[in-house]
Amino acid sequence: MKAYDMVIKNGIIVTATDVYKADIGIKNEKIIEIAKEIDSNSAGNVIDATDKYVFPGAIDVHTHLDMPFGGTVSSDNFETGTVAAAYGGTTTIIDFALQSKGESLKKALEIWHNKAQGKAFIDYGFHIAITDMNDEILDEMKELIKEGYPSFKLFMTYEGLRVNDDVLLKALLLAKEEGGLICVHAENFYIIDYLVKKFIREGKTHPKFHALSRPTIAEWEAVSRAVKIAQFANAPLYIVHLSCMEALKEVTYARNRGLPIMAETCPQYLLLSEERYEEEGFNGAKYVMSPPLRSSEHLQALWEGLKCGQLQVVSTDHCPFFLKGQKDLGKDSFDKIPNGAPGIELRLALLFSYGVMTKRITLQQFVEIISTNPAKIFGLYPQKGTIAIGSDADLVIFDPSIERRVTKELLHENVDYTPYEGFRITGLPVATIVRGEVVIKDGKLVGQKGYGKFLKRKNLMVV
Repeated sequence: MKAYDMVIKNGIIVTATDVYKADIGIKNEKIIEIAKEIDSNSAGNVIDATDKYVFPGAIDVHTHLDMPFGGTVSSDNFETGTVAAAYGGTTTIIDFALQSKGESLKKALEIWHNKAQGKAFIDYGFHIAITDMNDEILDEMKELIKEGYPSFKLFMTYEGLRVNDDVLLKALLLAKEEGGLICVHAENFYIIDYLVKKFIREGKTHPKFHALSRPTIAEWEAVSRAVKIAQFANAPLYIVHLSCMEALKEVTYARNRGLPIMAETCPQYLLLSEERYEEEGFNGAKYVMSPPLRSSEHLQALWEGLKCGQLQVVSTDHCPFFLKGQKDLGKDSFDKIPNGAPGIELRLALLFSYGVMTKRITLQQFVEIISTNPAKIFGLYPQKGTIAIGSDADLVIFDPSIERRVTKELLHENVDYTPYEGFRITGLPVATIVRGEVVIKDGKLVGQKGYGKFLKRKNLMVV
C-alpha cells in the first residue's frame, strides 16, 4: 500500500484538455497518483472534494507587490498580497523587479528578493523590468536567462521608464538568441504626453481625463509597432494587459500569419467600462490604471478573443493603492494619481462567474488561461499549470455552488476598496494547496508565512 501525505477524494478534475472524476494522491510536494479510487487509509490528510472542481493552481504572471510608483508604494506587499492571492486560488505569482536608472539588473533582483524573502505564502518568480539599457545590461540579460530569469518587461510609455524602439529591438534580438521572452507595456508615449499636457492646460483635471488622455489609438499604434519590430527580429513577443479591440486585431492578424505573438488581458478590461470614471466626486480615481477602462464594445471583443484563443492569458496587473492616502495624491490633477488597481483575489471567481457560467469560455479554457498557458509561456510547465503525475501538488478545490455579493469586507487585499464592489459571483475556492500544503481551507488561512519559494524558470513555450 502506498503512503500519501494527502489524498483528495471524489473531485471533478479539470485540466486544459480534460474533465473527469478521480482521486489525487500527494507525496513530498508532488502528485504521485491519479486514480478512480485511492485507498486513503494511510494518508496524513484526506480532503473530500465531492461535487467540487479540482483545478491546477492558478498562476498570476502580472503583479506589482511592494512597488514604488507615483510617489508612493503599492499597498500589498509579499505577505498581504500572497495571502489575498491564495484566498482567490492563485498558487504562483510572477512579479516585476524594476531596474532603477544606472542600476544593474542583478541589483534590482536583489532588492525584490529582499522584499519577498520569508514573506510569501505561495510560490513566486520575477520578471525583470528594464528601464536603462546599455551593452552591460545586454550581457546581464544573457547571464540572467541562464540563471532562471528568462522574461523581461519593457515600457513603451512613462517618463523615466520607457525605452526607445532601438532598445526594444536589441532586447528582442538577444532574447530570441538566448531563449528569453520580451514583454511590453504598449502605449504611445507622445500621444499620451500631448493629451495630458493639453488637458492640464485647459484645467481638465478630473480622473476621467486620465482615460481620455490614453485613447485606444495610443495602445493600438504601440502594439502595432511592437509587433512589427518583433517580426523584423523574428522573435516572440508578449503584450501585457491588452485592453482594446484594435490592439487585439493587430495580435490576431500577426498570429494568423504564424508570428509568435502572445497577449494577456485582465478582468478589469473584461468586466468594467469607462463609465466608472464618472462616479461621484473623486471615486473615478479607483479606476485610474494604464491602459484605462474602455467602452463596452471592447469588453465583448476581448471575451471573443479569449474564446477564439487569440488572447492566451488572463492576469490581474494587481497594483493596489488606497483611495485615501495614496490615490488622493492626485486630488488636484489626474496625472498625479498613482496608476493601478487591486484584483489579485477575485480573478478565478470573476472568470468562472462571467466566463464559464455565461458560456463565454469553457471550463477547459478557463484552466488554460488562468494556469496552463501562463505556466507554458513563462517556463513553469509541467512542474506547474496542470494536474499530472510528477507535477507540483498545486491545487484549487473550487465550489461552484457558493454565491456571494462582492464587498471589500469579503476580501483580504490590503486596500480600502475593490473595483468589483456589488458584483455577483457564483463559485469560490474552498481550499488552496501549494506543493501539497494547505494554505487556505474553508475561508481560513492555515498556511505558513515564508512557505512560498522562489522559482527559477526555463523552457519557455510559444502558445
